[in-house]
Amino acid sequence: MKLVIENRLKVTAIAAAVLLLGGCGGDSSTGENRNIKPANLGAVASVSYDGISDDLLTAGLGKTGLGGPAPVAAIPLSPTAAELRKIAIHGNYRALLDITAAGGYGTLYGPNVDAKGIVTTGEGKISGTEHIAYADDGTGTQNITMMVQVPATFNPASPCIVTATSSGSRGVYGAIGTSGEWGLKNGCAVAYTDKGTGSGIHDLQNNTVSVQNGVRSDATAAGKASIFTAILSPAERATFNAATPERFAVKHAHSQQNSEKDWGKWTLQAVEFAYFILNEKYGALARDGVSHLKNLTPANTIVIASSASNGGGAALAAAELDTQGLISGVAVAEPQIQVVPDTRLRVTRGTTTMAGTGKTLYDYFTLANLLQPCAALLSTTTNAFNAVNTGIATSRCNALKANGLLTGTTTTELAADAMEQLITAGYQPESSVLQASHYSFVTVPTVLTFANAYGRFSVKDNLCGFSFAATGAAASPTPNAPVSANPTLLANSFGNSNGIPPTVGINIVNNNSVGGPLLDAASLSAGSVQDYNSAGALCLRELAIGSSANALRVQQGINEVLRTGNLQGKPALIVHGRADTQVPVAFSSRPYFGRNKIVEGSNSKLSYIEIANAQHFDAFLGFPGYADRYVPVHRYFIQAMDIMYAHLKTGAALPASQVVRGVPRGFTGTVVNPITAANVPPIKTVPAAADQITFANNIVTIAD
Repeated sequence: MKLVIENRLKVTAIAAAVLLLGGCGGDSSTGENRNIKPANLGAVASVSYDGISDDLLTAGLGKTGLGGPAPVAAIPLSPTAAELRKIAIHGNYRALLDITAAGGYGTLYGPNVDAKGIVTTGEGKISGTEHIAYADDGTGTQNITMMVQVPATFNPASPCIVTATSSGSRGVYGAIGTSGEWGLKNGCAVAYTDKGTGSGIHDLQNNTVSVQNGVRSDATAAGKASIFTAILSPAERATFNAATPERFAVKHAHSQQNSEKDWGKWTLQAVEFAYFILNEKYGALARDGVSHLKNLTPANTIVIASSASNGGGAALAAAELDTQGLISGVAVAEPQIQVVPDTRLRVTRGTTTMAGTGKTLYDYFTLANLLQPCAALLSTTTNAFNAVNTGIATSRCNALKANGLLTGTTTTELAADAMEQLITAGYQPESSVLQASHYSFVTVPTVLTFANAYGRFSVKDNLCGFSFAATGAAASPTPNAPVSANPTLLANSFGNSNGIPPTVGINIVNNNSVGGPLLDAASLSAGSVQDYNSAGALCLRELAIGSSANALRVQQGINEVLRTGNLQGKPALIVHGRADTQVPVAFSSRPYFGRNKIVEGSNSKLSYIEIANAQHFDAFLGFPGYADRYVPVHRYFIQAMDIMYAHLKTGAALPASQVVRGVPRGFTGTVVNPITAANVPPIKTVPAAADQITFANNIVTIAD
């Protein structure tokens, strides 16, 4: 490692000398390596924040404000861009973290906890500049939002950049609380992108959209400034509205781009945007006295590709695609990553061995979408959160039996078969208690969004009979039926939306419900039975495993997003909760780790850290039933970032792959115990033998 550092220093010195002499490339007429805005970027909007009234990390709210109620616009029907930004930062920060003091906010993590982990009495506001632009191919139909935050503490003599690609389907501030916060605290520029998902909501009835700063506008007036406008002619929109009024198109589902295939590319473009901004700010003046030189380059700048969930998968994809040496290392949490099939691989935990590289996201989500409601009825433990309606779920069990997908006589037997199928497929036994709550919160929205995205379906296709609309309250004259959306919620959607329905009052609708369209969960199947729309779930499953024309479209889209596992020798750390039910380890990090070892061999520098008693959504730790059982993955994300930065900066050793034994908080009486350091033991450089994760002879062995 010492040799690597010395070579890097030599390269840095040579690069600096070349720049002082005028450089090469760039402007061929002068011989200078001038800083040029990437061709894919549009106009750049820049704002400075003083770190007092407003700031980069907390939008002026500070640690206390982020822990409090959501900000409200002075005129809720007409929020300003600044107000929408503040709402977005508040909502996105809290969406990824447990914001309770007992869960660690303010002590283990949070704006007031500095880069060294020291709890301060401050509010954690960070001054600096923020720069936002669209990346596009000239059509205005992509409009990938890019953002670079440069803290005032950035040191051009020791430069660093951290990527913060949004998690889930969130907008550009989606990773503000994870890699965004780490980067800003450590004086790094942060390169964000919404990766083509984000808060793109097109109200088809009223033809309104959001523009880059979140303000709502008429779609025609917005033109190419729109975050997302559905690809429909005026005549097509009129026909669609007449047949299915009050509906919405959302960007991740309906852009017809299959954005996931390019998440890595757009993460790299965000890094290029960061270099452009930094060299405009810190690069020496060129001979013309106006342009700047590229003083900051990959030769002298540390770049960590990072983020969580979908953003973590994007970081890994970017590292695979990186042909320019833009990325120095990778540190991600619970990455949603899908791997090309490789029958050579085996993953063993205890007495269970899984062959190959796991299931694709759409495969395992459509399986869960079918089975989770029924599996939840296995016991009071598996429906611990009372998340599914027992009667409706029982009807789902019966529907699956009628379709030959479950066997058993009693509901308990059918539920046992459903749960066994999930575990056999690769869901860890530790996730059984979470199947019910995940079905209620995240499964259906994820399945429906990715089905549309992979198949590049238009909103007018109403895939499998689904659409998006606001729905009437149960006590209203039109219970659960499509109604006009709440105009205030829509006006503030840039700040409050998670990117996919249900969000800001827009829900998932079953157009095929008996008697007319209804809220999907309350809709009626054949015979006016409520069974969580089993026909819709079966249709979505057919797209994963069937051979219809629509299925072939979806399967082609899935093939476009598979990753190779080849990180080109880059040092990398993955941390992932063993009980993750959203992105199960058996379908993502475990096979990715194994595939990387196969394709890179001795060049691999990837370490995999699996956290016992941890799951996907740290924000859910604030809910009853989660807090006592699980520890925050975010604690380990911070450690992984610290470890990677130290490795790249000083050559400090990376840890060996291992299982870290998180300790549940449990109860004192009926009160969940506050978290302490004992609940989140650190990642060890050299783990005990009983905690090791190893690879040999194409077999990944996971400590049980």
